[in-house]
Amino acid sequence: QVQLVESGGGLVQPGGSLRLSCAASGSIFSINTMDWYRQAPGKERELVAQITSGGRTNYADSVKGRFTISRDNAKVNVYLQMNSPKPEDTAVYYCHVITTSGGYWGQGTQVTVSS
Repeated sequence: QVQLVESGGGLVQPGGSLRLSCAASGSIFSINTMDWYRQAPGKERELVAQITSGGRTNYADSVKGRFTISRDNAKVNVYLQMNSPKPEDTAVYYCHVITTSGGYWGQGTQVTVSS
């Protein structure tokens, strides 16, 4: 099993910046892809950004050019740098990993973009 703990959420002003972190523990050797998802009130959970074990990245169109996903393979941490956030980015952000035995979710961290 893999345990995921997110941190770094909070209140940020539009146009500011925020960095989310996710620390993985447990069977980290089995982790392949690491992702960030988000879920806003009344909406379905959606993929925000994804990074493979080889470092390839994929982004939702709504965040391209503003958000950057990265990972530290040595510590199996994944990060989401949020630049120029907008009010519509307000959501609970979840860390997710895909392993050889299945997928695992973190508990989520709230991000609120407001002036």
